[in-house]
Amino acid sequence: MHEITLCQQALELIEQQVAQSNAKRVTQVWFKIGAFACVESSALQFCFELVCRDTVAEGCELHLEQQQAECWCRQCQQFIKLLTHRVRLCPKCNSHNLHIVADDGLQIMRLEIE
Repeated sequence: MHEITLCQQALELIEQQVAQSNAKRVTQVWFKIGAFACVESSALQFCFELVCRDTVAEGCELHLEQQQAECWCRQCQQFIKLLTHRVRLCPKCNSHNLHIVADDGLQIMRLEIE
């Protein structure tokens, strides 16, 4: 389960931001999950709550946005959206010659602090 590591790293960044802002606590956090990140949303939620205990982010509300799997088809010369990250085949021309545009990580998009 790499979700715990992602949450620990995210918390470090959040704590740095809070310290720079002289804030007291985090009330809400928005994450964007890359389409190819292989992150389970429920596991991420659980791990985030776990790592935030006894920190400035304890009890904050977590918002998750799942990025769509977007690729550039070199055959069709078009951007396409894949229905699943497991099938890497162009739905228009059936080509495997795809360049992945979607992210494979986790991004902190926004923080709400007090």
